[in-house]
Amino acid sequence: MRNIIFLLLIISCCRFTMSAQTKQDTVKKTTYKKRVLESAEISFLTSLYTQDGSNAAVTGGIGTEELKNFANNINVMIPLNDDDVLTADITISAYSSASSGNLNPFTGASGDDDDDDEYGSNFNAAGPITGTPWVASSGASNEDVWVSPSLSYTHSSDDRNKIFNADISFANEYDYVSFGAGLGYSYLFNEKNTEIGINAKTYIDAWRPEYPTEIKTYIENNGNLNADFFSGVDILDSQGTPIDKNGTYIWQPLKSNLISDKGRNTYSISLNFSQILGKKAQIALFSDLVLQKGWLANPMQRVYFKDIDNFYIGNALSIDKYTSPENKDVFQLADDIERLPDTRFKIPIGMQFNYFINEFIVVRTYYRYYFDDWDINSQTFNIEIPLKIGMKYTLYPAYRFYTQTAAKYFAPYEEHLSTEEFYTSDYDLSEFNASQIGFGLQYKDIFTEAKVWKVGLKTLNLNYAYYYRNSGLKAHIITFGAKFIID
Repeated sequence: MRNIIFLLLIISCCRFTMSAQTKQDTVKKTTYKKRVLESAEISFLTSLYTQDGSNAAVTGGIGTEELKNFANNINVMIPLNDDDVLTADITISAYSSASSGNLNPFTGASGDDDDDDEYGSNFNAAGPITGTPWVASSGASNEDVWVSPSLSYTHSSDDRNKIFNADISFANEYDYVSFGAGLGYSYLFNEKNTEIGINAKTYIDAWRPEYPTEIKTYIENNGNLNADFFSGVDILDSQGTPIDKNGTYIWQPLKSNLISDKGRNTYSISLNFSQILGKKAQIALFSDLVLQKGWLANPMQRVYFKDIDNFYIGNALSIDKYTSPENKDVFQLADDIERLPDTRFKIPIGMQFNYFINEFIVVRTYYRYYFDDWDINSQTFNIEIPLKIGMKYTLYPAYRFYTQTAAKYFAPYEEHLSTEEFYTSDYDLSEFNASQIGFGLQYKDIFTEAKVWKVGLKTLNLNYAYYYRNSGLKAHIITFGAKFIID
């Protein structure tokens, strides 16, 4: 889900910066060289994202997807000299997730599920153990803070036709850590009307894996259903009858092995080409080659099989309405965690086309086709029409449509078979269509007249977007950004 959040953030806040250019006058070399960046710039971006749906992957493809995310970004660009620019960037994102909270959905009658006593007998002493995929539980996995600082360096040649860049990044959250590095090169020719570029990036990541409570407890206690949080707790069959936990008809996960390789690495090469077609039009083409290796499944996400009997903890009377939001007090024990191949190869191919209608209206379009070896094929179309109002204000109405096929390893809740090698009920890998409608307003102080000491305001941006999937997932995102120039 986090991939969706930041994709929406990028789509809502970033603007195509390509614009039609007039041919430069041919001037012989002089002793003057224009700086790549005249003054230091600092940008602030704040966003609030909310979503809800009924296909949570942590609870096997059903259950609440309620999530709130509050993110703040600071970007500082510093000219080191005429040719070099250093950029520092940091994003801090705090979120609360109902589905992630249900990593441990089981609570006592008192509602006390303090993680310090997550599996102990005191937890059970609070009262009957219950749980539901439709109501968020609390605990360490319910809330998290994602932190990602990065540093990049850009060098331009004297004629500004050759640009070299390098970057490093780091990201950390509750169950995941990532290190990234990249190199890039761009070459402009044909009087800067044509540009080609290549970028290479790698991310060396590692899981700090967290697992569904029932599977983790079962494995840690060698299958003892009378230990830790199972102690004194009835396990019910599909009819609501308590089973004999020492008998032969018992609940147990399909596999006893969890993550064997905590690494997850990504390698990518990006190619791009842009061409000014005239005074009013510009086109850009791009393509990526992406290879992922390692543990690509999410260990938090449950899977249920249709050929394995169901077992529950909680109120037997609620089993019949388990898949309905009316279920408030029974939870089905997982059959396994999500399992996926340890490699994935992705290829997106895209195009941007911008057309300058007049001094008040520009049309910006974007199309991307994507496919991978998990059988996902997707198409994305985006259109934005900036409308200039006076010298300082611009409106940004935008629409985005996305469609994809399902991964060959996806099936809904209780549609997988236990004989399959790979399986997931994550609806991000399902077949779906999605639309996003957005609207933005920008204020631009061309001459940075508004100043406080040496800091001048350059731009202010306010954006809103509404996202909807045909699976029922809905999301809202509001962003506010400001850019300042430091003399």
